[in-house]
Amino acid sequence: MTRPDSSAKPERNPKDESSGVETRRAALAMLESVLRRGDTLDVAQNTACKKLTRSDDAAFALAIVAETLRNLGGLDELLDGAMKKPLADHARPRFVLRLMLAQSLILGTPAHAVIATGLPLLAGGPRRLAHGVFSAIDKQRTALENESLLPDPPWLPPEVQERWQQAWGDDMTVKARKGFAKAPPIDLTVRDADKTDMLAEKLGAISMAARHLRLAEGVRLSDDPDFNAGDYWVQNLAASLPARLLGEGEGRTVLDLCAAPGGKTMQLAAQDWNVTALDSSKKRLKRLQENLDRTGLKADIVTTDLRVWEAPTASDAILLDAPCTATGTYRRNPDVLYRIGENEIQKLTSLQRTLLDRAAKWVKPGGQLVYAVCSLEPEEGEEQVQYFLEKHSNFTLKELPANALPQGIAADDNGCLRILPGMMEDQGGLDGFFVASFQRSE
Repeated sequence: MTRPDSSAKPERNPKDESSGVETRRAALAMLESVLRRGDTLDVAQNTACKKLTRSDDAAFALAIVAETLRNLGGLDELLDGAMKKPLADHARPRFVLRLMLAQSLILGTPAHAVIATGLPLLAGGPRRLAHGVFSAIDKQRTALENESLLPDPPWLPPEVQERWQQAWGDDMTVKARKGFAKAPPIDLTVRDADKTDMLAEKLGAISMAARHLRLAEGVRLSDDPDFNAGDYWVQNLAASLPARLLGEGEGRTVLDLCAAPGGKTMQLAAQDWNVTALDSSKKRLKRLQENLDRTGLKADIVTTDLRVWEAPTASDAILLDAPCTATGTYRRNPDVLYRIGENEIQKLTSLQRTLLDRAAKWVKPGGQLVYAVCSLEPEEGEEQVQYFLEKHSNFTLKELPANALPQGIAADDNGCLRILPGMMEDQGGLDGFFVASFQRSE
């Protein structure tokens, strides 16, 4: 199932009560899947929304859950303040009330619709309690008129706040909270550079780098003939930077490791690289092939486990966008902040080191290895660079070409690229990201 845009905040009245209840039931299943089992919101949505026949119902369910996760700390504080005895963290009434309050306080759903579609989720449970708690908080909302009951900007989960504060300082966490308030704008990568201006005018977009477009808030892409013709694809500007740093390929060879669903593969092909794209997921590689077919770009696709695969020949360049915690995408995927902890960071750090060690063997002398993660954890970025250089003396950090970077983004003192919350904030910001470029000497 294609994931609807979680930034959407539709104000809609259910066609009838049963339809509205089923939408909320799907939202409840998604929220429980994320917070109880640690599933990604994508996985949770694929399962929870199977019974919903309309895409707008699925989009609304996702919007409810996304806003609940963005504002979870504030919602829980409201709930705890409205009850003499707080509900257990994983009690179903707490989950239902979180969703009900998110609709009322954030999405603007009328209170009567929230009650009519929320209380049926507590069949056999404490409906009267839930009704009373919701009504009490709704009265506070009405009394305050336009003043929000929720903290602005939203709180980060305490363990995330502490972890990022230790790594990056107070200023970063303040900006991270501000970034958590809403989903980021939609970025596009344009296949043919000479079409950028035409597409920008048509879509009302701005361009912040070569082959890049950023849509205005509220603009939605639906059945655009230029998209169907393969003129562009959706890709956050930060995620496009690793391929940009490799520049024009001029027919040289590159391995795109962990390539699916294919944004960087398409970039490299459009930049005239001879691309081999590798990934372990057949399903995701099928989507990559569909993207290549749509854009008319070419790449060789290999389904394999990189931990055992061996390259038949060395390549001029390698792009390793490694499996990571993806905490840098928290604005788009608020669930990530509730699923990722120290154990997950350690497991992924170990895998990244394995993949870096293997990739180092597949680079030609004089060739380039670009390592990237969409993570805000230094263990996955800066510490991996230190590890790699200590173990591989035949590699050095390569200076990043300034002309490949958007204005306002520059390499750090070590020559790497670290994107944190708050960067390019006036233009809508970027995903958190880390990129390092290594060159092999022999």
